[in-house]
Amino acid sequence: MSLLRSSGSNAVRQCVRQPQLPSLRASTVALQQRRNLAEMTQTSSFDSPFKGAGGGPTHNIPDFSKYRSSRSGTGNKVFQYFMVGAFGGITALGAKATVQDFLVNMSASADVLAQAKVEIDLSTIPEGKNVIIKWRGKPVFIRHRTGDEIKEAEDAKWESLRDPQPDSDRVKKPEWLIMLGVCTHLGCVPIGEAGDFGGWFCPCHGSHYDISGRVRKGPAPLNLEVPQYDFPDEENLVIG
Repeated sequence: MSLLRSSGSNAVRQCVRQPQLPSLRASTVALQQRRNLAEMTQTSSFDSPFKGAGGGPTHNIPDFSKYRSSRSGTGNKVFQYFMVGAFGGITALGAKATVQDFLVNMSASADVLAQAKVEIDLSTIPEGKNVIIKWRGKPVFIRHRTGDEIKEAEDAKWESLRDPQPDSDRVKKPEWLIMLGVCTHLGCVPIGEAGDFGGWFCPCHGSHYDISGRVRKGPAPLNLEVPQYDFPDEENLVIG
């Protein structure tokens, strides 16, 4: 009988508890939702963790008023223009000095300038003879021509020559013929008093020049070059 009573009481308790479980769970969920809503309402505003102390601004603009010039804007512009102009002038002077030094270094040296002009005593050259001197590293032919040589040079039909040029255009004084001793073909040095025309002959490739230095035969395209020269007096010659 006691066993039946205990089982019956247990069954009654279970029957009483089963209807209460759903209502208990619903009340628990409602209570949790209320708590979440209350927490969200309290924390709806966000406070940055980087906010300055005391809630002040996080930036501070410095004051440059003490650096501001007390002069007017026009005075400041004049000073700026003056400084720009001064530095521009200094730069131009420096560039000029640099270019000038470069040009001085590139110019001819003293020994080259010393050879720029050569003076020759013509009284030492007899009539009918050749003299070879060195001028600017090149040979120069000086011929003291005879009367017959002058006549031969002037009577030649220069209009039909390869490089037509009258004898009068090649000499300042008929008795003195001054030329560069460099063949106009390939730069060889011709031999004087040789060739088919009594002037100069280049043995390298067979160019013949007459008594006026004009090409008459061979591969040379031009006459022998006449340098710049002058006669300061009757017995002296200056080349250059």
